[in-house]
Amino acid sequence: MSTNKRQRRGPRPTDELVLDGRPVARVEVADTWTRRARGLLGRRSLPEALWLTPESSVHGMGMWQSLDVALLDGDGHVVASLVLRPCGLTWPRRGVVGVLEAPRGSFTRWGLVAGSTVSRRPAGPHPTEAGPDHTPR
Repeated sequence: MSTNKRQRRGPRPTDELVLDGRPVARVEVADTWTRRARGLLGRRSLPEALWLTPESSVHGMGMWQSLDVALLDGDGHVVASLVLRPCGLTWPRRGVVGVLEAPRGSFTRWGLVAGSTVSRRPAGPHPTEAGPDHTPR
């Protein structure tokens, strides 16, 4: 993609992903039709996480690696968590209004399971750059 196209589209919005009250990663937000349609397709490197909203299902067509996927309700509760393999798909589920994607293994590292609660907030210091009380080092 040319630099001019990137400048016209603007940077991808990035927030802090909060899991059960603690920051765990940076999360890109795909909250427009274009950003949701593009998702993670064709990226050389993956972000720490991608939150698609509104969205109730995703597919892995054109993907070259497996992803952790969480289906979210309107309150940010994880309805289901699964590994999406290349060319796989998730079926829409009642009550799901958002989907969180991350490189495979991220959810295990973060402790994300069905029943967890996730949210976003404006990005501050990166979670790995913060001390145990989440203050910047």
